Amino acid sequence: MLIAKDLNSLEAWDKNYLWHPFTQMSSFLKEDPLIIKEAKGVILKDVHGKEYLDGVSSLWCNIHGHRKKEIDKAIKAQLGRVAHSTLLGASNVPSIMLAKRLVEIVPAGLSKVFYSDDGSTAVEAALKMAFQYWQQSGHPEKRKFIALEYAYHGDTLGATGVGGIGQFHTVYRPLTFQALSVPSPYCYRCALGKDKETCGLACLEAVERVLRQGHKELAALIIEPLIQGAGGMIVHPTGYLKGVRELCSKYNVLLIADEILTGFGRTGRMFACEHEGVVPDIMAVSKGLTGGYLPLAATLVTEDIYNAFFGDQGRTFFHGHTYTGNPLACAAALASLEVFEREAVLKKLQPKIEFLRDRLQDFYGLGHVGDVRQCGLIAGIELVKDRQTREPYPATERIGHRVCLEARNQGALLRPLGDVIVIMPPLSITLRQLDRLVSIVWSAIEAVASR
Repeated sequence: MLIAKDLNSLEAWDKNYLWHPFTQMSSFLKEDPLIIKEAKGVILKDVHGKEYLDGVSSLWCNIHGHRKKEIDKAIKAQLGRVAHSTLLGASNVPSIMLAKRLVEIVPAGLSKVFYSDDGSTAVEAALKMAFQYWQQSGHPEKRKFIALEYAYHGDTLGATGVGGIGQFHTVYRPLTFQALSVPSPYCYRCALGKDKETCGLACLEAVERVLRQGHKELAALIIEPLIQGAGGMIVHPTGYLKGVRELCSKYNVLLIADEILTGFGRTGRMFACEHEGVVPDIMAVSKGLTGGYLPLAATLVTEDIYNAFFGDQGRTFFHGHTYTGNPLACAAALASLEVFEREAVLKKLQPKIEFLRDRLQDFYGLGHVGDVRQCGLIAGIELVKDRQTREPYPATERIGHRVCLEARNQGALLRPLGDVIVIMPPLSITLRQLDRLVSIVWSAIEAVASR
């Protein structure tokens, strides 16, 4: 049991020794730190005993809730066998079983699994695979990539090269290659000045223009299917993903689907690509792969891409990490997929998605809510200074951050994307808990944005 002296020490040590990711520490040090001690289901508990709804699934990765007994049991059982064994030239049982299971559930045509550690490294592998594929397929001139405006695919250097968020990526441009950019289908702030009801997916024309002009030099287009996460929970219009797939096929450019956020039920199906019947050439998955328990990622490819690496030693894919295919993480992932099947998670998710859709309409009653976007059990609520003109708040006001602090006071843990408030709870959340979470978000926006 922690006592007051221990708590004071923990808070001081946090500020003295930890450097938090994606956090301006000069601001963080002025606030009381939130230190999580334990969790159960969708409830997190801090060192003071206060409870919070996990409104962002512990950064978009928790699926079945915390301390899910089936996953706990699987990890403990595997720990009694072997915690880690290299995958470089050897195998381990859980990694083989998981690879087979993944191939069985991903879009048909993806047949080989390459493991890594997290979303960024899964994308890093995908980019290198796409580049080397063309080098070894008689098209060494195909070296460039296309990415969307507002894209986020991770923070390693290769992933940064295909990123499109200025705040995150601009400072590193001198270190990275520069991907070609196409406008995001961000209907609320359309770069083409179109209306989504009448535009006829004009944003696809911009994609085709770049492909038509540069396809001979283009290796791949990378996309977050259906919804761009870190860019602001930008939900793509129906048909956009399918149109991108068709254009990539037409111009002989590989399609990389970054399903790190969207995979494992977040959109209402196991993978976002399923909604429009799309099979990418390469797919990256992570986050929810282990149910939110342990770091693990996978990059899945077609047989054609895999076969391009066959031959002499020089055609080898020289890429991999120490903990690639970690048995503990693979065991957790297998257990998570078993829960999906045994508990009919996707089927039970549909009423929650509909409930969230209905409740989100209430937010238009708040004067500073400009747009409400939803895809499955993911929602983004964009706050604006002026609804009529869509003028954003000055960044210095940190409205999104202040709303999330207020939500924390009311018992929900959230993390904004600028002034977009994100709702993305574990799929296991009950309707009652979801109702409470949405109510807290509404109340927090009303309290902060109306001041």
